[in-house]
Amino acid sequence: MKTLLRVAAAAVLVLVIGGGVYLAFSDIPAPTTYVEKIIPDDRFQR
Repeated sequence: MKTLLRVAAAAVLVLVIGGGVYLAFSDIPAPTTYVEKIIPDDRFQR
């Protein structure tokens, strides 16, 4: 049982480190969707 716990913990650790390395070195493009929202003047204090 102890060996299974160690193997599972090692697998989780490898996945977390691998995900961090992927996010650090991959070239993920930023979203380029243009958003235009009209805000009424009533929402601002004077």
